[in-house]
Amino acid sequence: MKEKFYALTLEKVFELLGSSPSGLTEEEAEKRLKKYGYNRIEEEKESLFVIFFRQFNNPLVYILLFAMGITVYMGDKFDAAIIGGIVLINGLLGFFQEVKARASIRSLKKLTETKAKVIRDRKEKVIPVSLIVPGDVVVLAEGDVVPADVRLIEATGLLVDESILTGESIPVEKRAGILLEEDTPLYKRVNLLFKGTIIVRGKGKGVVYATGRNTEIGKIAEKIKEKSPESPLNRALKSFSLRWMFILFGILSFILFLGIVQGRDLYKLFLLIISELVSAVPEGLPLVVTFVLVIGALALAKKKTLVKHLPSVETLGSATYIVSDKTGTITEGKLRVEEYKAVDLDLLMLTAALCNDADEQKGDPLETALLRWLDKENFDWRKVRKAYRRIWEYPFDTNLRLMATVNKVDGTDYLFVKGAFETLSKMAEGDVSQFEKWHDLLAEKGLRVLAFGYSKLDKIPDNIQEAKIKITGLVGFLDPPKEGVKEAVETARKAGIRVIMVTGDNLKTAVAVAEKVSIYRKGEVAVSGEDIQKYTDEELYNLLKITSVVARATPEDKFRIVKVLQRHKEIVAVTGDGVNDVPALKVADLGIAMGGGTEAAKDVAKMIITDNNLSVIVDAVRQGRVIAHNIRKVIYYLLSCSFGEIFLITSTFLMKLPLPLYPVQILWINVVTEGVQDKTFAFGKEEKDFMAEKPKKPEKTFFDRKQLFDILYTAFIMGGINTALFTYLLKITSYEIAVTVVFTSLIANQWINGIQSIKEEPFFKDILKSFTVNPYMYIGTGIGFILQLGAIYLFSEWIHTVPLSLQDWVYVLISSVAVFTLIEIKKWIELVR
Repeated sequence: MKEKFYALTLEKVFELLGSSPSGLTEEEAEKRLKKYGYNRIEEEKESLFVIFFRQFNNPLVYILLFAMGITVYMGDKFDAAIIGGIVLINGLLGFFQEVKARASIRSLKKLTETKAKVIRDRKEKVIPVSLIVPGDVVVLAEGDVVPADVRLIEATGLLVDESILTGESIPVEKRAGILLEEDTPLYKRVNLLFKGTIIVRGKGKGVVYATGRNTEIGKIAEKIKEKSPESPLNRALKSFSLRWMFILFGILSFILFLGIVQGRDLYKLFLLIISELVSAVPEGLPLVVTFVLVIGALALAKKKTLVKHLPSVETLGSATYIVSDKTGTITEGKLRVEEYKAVDLDLLMLTAALCNDADEQKGDPLETALLRWLDKENFDWRKVRKAYRRIWEYPFDTNLRLMATVNKVDGTDYLFVKGAFETLSKMAEGDVSQFEKWHDLLAEKGLRVLAFGYSKLDKIPDNIQEAKIKITGLVGFLDPPKEGVKEAVETARKAGIRVIMVTGDNLKTAVAVAEKVSIYRKGEVAVSGEDIQKYTDEELYNLLKITSVVARATPEDKFRIVKVLQRHKEIVAVTGDGVNDVPALKVADLGIAMGGGTEAAKDVAKMIITDNNLSVIVDAVRQGRVIAHNIRKVIYYLLSCSFGEIFLITSTFLMKLPLPLYPVQILWINVVTEGVQDKTFAFGKEEKDFMAEKPKKPEKTFFDRKQLFDILYTAFIMGGINTALFTYLLKITSYEIAVTVVFTSLIANQWINGIQSIKEEPFFKDILKSFTVNPYMYIGTGIGFILQLGAIYLFSEWIHTVPLSLQDWVYVLISSVAVFTLIEIKKWIELVR
């Protein structure tokens, strides 16, 4: 709509939108959804046609297709058809895997879709943001992400972070009862809320006038379209692939030169080198890695962890720090008043009732606990609220840690304040030493302590901190630790992950809770947010290495802690549920939002845990380590098989022997080994207690000295055994049989290598586990075996094979047993060393 809603009266706004303060009916909303479409900025969807042809958008495939063209030109149309067919098969495999992966990612995105509160059929309902339509009346509160462009109807203490739209980091105050000039610029439209901005403080209600691409943020969608940053593993894979390509070109250039010197047929030599190049480069590795990540993300979803940002799965297992909030993650979040101290109990209860935004059904856990306490003490807070109406409010301030209201009590204006004792004590008149003693007594019991105060007013204060009050009492809340958290913390310690609890609570309370769950131990440090501001970044990092509790922390403190750790190459997971957690969640390597948290937190997080429990996060780290090890195994398997083929080709060249494989056979090997085995690594289970190991940096997890040694060792024995077999067979049988036996032997060796890759431990150490840790590997091998039988006995002419006798199969069996045994011996040596 082109109307300038900020310059129109609310009556005119409702008239244009065909709505009212009571909202829409469900029937009308459905009609508008069909008319205006879903309230989302659609990503560009690729057609199946584009996805299919992208499988061939690869320099290596170009080379192979070029080789196929030369083959046709030289009259060998049969070989050209085979090469083309195998290229097509590889393309189809990649196509189906990518389509399946995209479907899985879409289903995960649906699970993590944010929700909003609207008025439909005169009732408040929570619906997915995508279903909001123009004319809907939305209800917003602190921590919500604005779901669409909205004209305000009501606003109470409303502050909004519009930095995503304007770049201005200072929150903007919003007001409902105001009309603006038509030429008012975007950043001054204080009676509008814009899609994607965040409610920092206060509450409001408004009518939606634009959704999806018609919103302000939708209009600049191309500029702000979110793209997942390239993950550490993908960067490592790219870097490795480039180095590997240079090495390959060097080796194959040498083979070409040697072949020319030896006088080999240039056409066959050229085809062999191109085919070997395509075979040796694991061009399918990124796709296999994505497949492993998708399967891992689906496994995490079953364990109450929803992944929004797929690349975050791969670094989950590398986390070195978990910076966790307390309430709702470490503790139950089900507060109850356990104890109180008062000098004027009636005024304490009156303040608890009036300076409180909760009601019987909903509200902040602390405020609802106060109402339950008042009910228990037979204090009629409902009657009091009706009698003493609120005329002004100062919503809870996360930095000051207080809330205030002004109520008309028997004709007199009273200021009621509740908040942290440290804050209220600075505003208090008179001696507060008795309150200090009470506060410490309650805090040392692990109770969360709130102070309450009041004063009579002549006028509403401009600055709440300048108000002078009398403290009436203190209330201590018990929030017991969640079941399983202590065990999770101990597991994290064993895994080399440091857990730091960052909370807004008093230091004594925070330490008491942290001790109960083993986060805080003797000899460790607990600091307050005020104290860490005194340290330089370098000093703070050294302090954090021995710190387990940061109390009275502001959002800025949490943000700084994360950034300091990251500057020192730590991988940081951050948990949070409130709008105050958004900055830290945004910059963390792994921002983890609570399922019951604010929409703002869930919007910026990379993961959402549906069960707000630290134990779920630690379990997710365990799953992340399993995923990382599965990726490591895929890399080992693909590269060791590629190196094995190169070793065989190069050694026979150096020995001036005939070619041990036809180009088509090299391509076929990819189909019946990697094509059927590498995808099964995604389903590997935890073979040992990965949480007993210290975290590794991603690059070390996937490419370290042991990995390189294992790749070269396996490649050497596969290449060496088959070179020896080929040399022997040329002496006792025909070239065609020798090629077919070595061709089948190399494939069988790679199957054996895949089976040995299932476990890092020896195969015969716990044989039952060897068969159950990843049974899909055996299914993949079985499929490959059937395909190979077809290549030998059904379409042997296409693959340049001849039928093998039982004696020939004995050679294949011997070579496979030798490869299996030599890998097994290496594993046993590593185990006993």
